[in-house]
Amino acid sequence: MSDSGRSSAPHIPVMLADVLDVLRPRDGGIYVDGTFGAGGYTRAILGSADCAVLAIDRDPSAILRGRELATEFAGRLTLIEGCFGDMVRLVRALGHATVDGVVLDLGVSSMQLDEAERGFSFQQDGPLDMRMGGEGPSAADVVNTFDEGDLARIIAVYGEEKRARAVAKAIVAARARAEFSRTLELAETVARVIGRRPQDRIHPATRTFQALRIFVNDELGELARGLSGAEELLHEGGRLAAVTFHSLEDRAVKRFLTERTGRGGRANRHMPERDEAAPSFREIEHLSDGARRARGARKAADAEIDANPRARSAKLRAAERTAAPALPLDTGALGLRAVPALDRLSPAGGAA
Repeated sequence: MSDSGRSSAPHIPVMLADVLDVLRPRDGGIYVDGTFGAGGYTRAILGSADCAVLAIDRDPSAILRGRELATEFAGRLTLIEGCFGDMVRLVRALGHATVDGVVLDLGVSSMQLDEAERGFSFQQDGPLDMRMGGEGPSAADVVNTFDEGDLARIIAVYGEEKRARAVAKAIVAARARAEFSRTLELAETVARVIGRRPQDRIHPATRTFQALRIFVNDELGELARGLSGAEELLHEGGRLAAVTFHSLEDRAVKRFLTERTGRGGRANRHMPERDEAAPSFREIEHLSDGARRARGARKAADAEIDANPRARSAKLRAAERTAAPALPLDTGALGLRAVPALDRLSPAGGAA
């Protein structure tokens, strides 16, 4: 979901009608909701046809919340705690060789933003955590141990923050006095560097918090593995729908589908030659009523944006699987730039 800070509005699935338009759930079909969250897409899919949904989420609290929905749709909803980048292993462990559709709703959910104790929000005070699954190094570990150059690169690449170097310098100076442990401590440090003009629509810490969250959760690596997994699982005619909320995610999905639909040729000279007449996906051109197209992506209709401001930045890209074999995953072709690895943190929390 979006990175706009705290939201008091109830969770509303973004571009739901368009996602259903893409997936076209059918009786007897099997669909993967790779980012279950509050279950909005899952509920709609199950309500559209007598089908089954395999719902994946790395957040244990999302799986716990989904139990009531699983009871409501007894025998048709399977909740899976795990990462959608592992969907091939998770789905095939349940005995399904292929599926009819995959939907991915990317980014942090509104529920996670609203839970101060999760540490995602810069508008509520809470522990500086940001881990979706609660495992591995936290955002506090990163800001307190990575050196200035590594922090600057993370913030520049994953947050697209123009003043990343200045932000990193301020973080290092502040932690020398006292380590960061709370979200508002970091937000205030960043805000002092970036400043805020009355006409600014976003909080000055938005990009830094986005960068740390993406980095801590390996969100772009997870996206690359998820797209590749969907390619492997979908049978001919199966459909992929990916809803993104910022340019890094959208760029990766766009490049993946550009290459997989045969519109991009070889991503680089090291990739094997491929039969351009047999791409692994084909484009889906149909638009539901009111949807807008923006450079190959669907955008929410004006009426939906008016009703749900979260939809403003959303983009939906979709494609249908062909009979061609899946291709090897090439993260370089998706434009995923290298940043310092999380394993540079030692188990004790110091720089390795």
